[in-house]
Amino acid sequence: MYTLSVTSRYRACVGEAHWSAVKTILKYLKRTKDMFLIYGGGEFILEDYSNASFQSNDDDAKSQSNFVFKLYDGVVAWKSSKKATTADSIAEAEYIAALEEVKEAV
Repeated sequence: MYTLSVTSRYRACVGEAHWSAVKTILKYLKRTKDMFLIYGGGEFILEDYSNASFQSNDDDAKSQSNFVFKLYDGVVAWKSSKKATTADSIAEAEYIAALEEVKEAV
C-alpha cells in the first residue's frame, strides 16, 4: 500500500525508475493473485494501528500517515497517504493520523 502511494505521486512526470517500480508491483500482484485471507474462529479481536511520519517527504516536507485495522489477525482496512497540509510538530502529525483512523472506524 505504501509503495503504491509513493509511486502514484509521480504520475505526471514518470521516469525509468518509476516504471521499474510499477513493473515490480505488477509482478508481485500477478505472483500472489491466488493468495487469500480466511477470517474467523477464536475470540473476536479487532486491532488498530496508526503511524505518522513528520515532514518525511523530501519533495515538499509533507507528512505521511498510515493506519491498519485487523480482525482475527487478518487485515480488513488500511490507508497510507501523504497529507495535504504540513504539520507543525510530530504530535500534530500523529493527531491527524489518529483522526483519519477514527473516521474509518466510524
